[in-house]
Amino acid sequence: MSRISPLVTLIGAPTDVGAGHRGARLGPEALRIAGLGEALIARGVEVLDRGNLDGPRNPWLDAVDGYRHIAEVTEWNRLVMEAMHAELSGGRMPILLGGDHCLGLGSITGVAGWCRENGKKLRVLWLDAHADFNTSEVTPSGNIHGMPVACLCGLGPQALTHLGGSAPAIRAEDVRQIGIRSVDEGERRLIRQHGLDVYDMRYIDEIGMRAAMEEALDGMDENTHLHVSFDVDFLDPSIAPGVGTTVLGGPTYREASLVMEMICDTGKLGSLDIMELNPLIDDHNRTATLAVDLVESLFGKSTLLRD
Repeated sequence: MSRISPLVTLIGAPTDVGAGHRGARLGPEALRIAGLGEALIARGVEVLDRGNLDGPRNPWLDAVDGYRHIAEVTEWNRLVMEAMHAELSGGRMPILLGGDHCLGLGSITGVAGWCRENGKKLRVLWLDAHADFNTSEVTPSGNIHGMPVACLCGLGPQALTHLGGSAPAIRAEDVRQIGIRSVDEGERRLIRQHGLDVYDMRYIDEIGMRAAMEEALDGMDENTHLHVSFDVDFLDPSIAPGVGTTVLGGPTYREASLVMEMICDTGKLGSLDIMELNPLIDDHNRTATLAVDLVESLFGKSTLLRD
């Protein structure tokens, strides 16, 4: 099988501007301290760390017209979009170190633009406890980290839906969501209306993680670019406490390892987000260390050598 590119760039995006809790802006350094770069190098990957993007500070204001910090969120996502696109254009695989998950909007918009320019088909795996398909009409908080998938699919304020110049940035059918177990009432209706492909924890419990992942990865070919957006709250909080929005009942360590190993087996991984790590509420950087371990599995770590 083909394998992923050994040329990787780390891009830090230290902001919690889209979140409701302080601390995700410290995520990039926590991942570096946990040895992400060194772990990838040990797997034979060439790693270039670009350092951190420098965007606006978080003003910590209330929502205006249903959205919190939209100007700052838009600027951070523009920076991320341009950085992700630039690395792909230079023949490198970008890994975005978040930061809150509102940045998935800029990341995937940049990746989708590169895919269109190069005739590639995009598949997005969204690993998360939350569907992030809210709009200002269905969420009271106005926190934009709960809205990036909706914005990517053309639902939301024009500044975000048209970040890449046109909308939608992607189609709902390009996305597979894994591990979902917290969805707002209005969000449920939007998900059904737009046909988002969601593998929630009940479905995974019923058929097993392997079968769910086989379905989520089905239909990719040699022309597919696979983007993984990994929100650390995808994991059960018993093993990953360092996130601002924990939800019980998530994947175990072995289930999460299987997810990453199956993604690796496709040989299609082309870009990655690691999002919502909050070291302020972690336990001795335990969650960051676990995230690094799982990323190693994305890059080929397994118990035995496999064909």
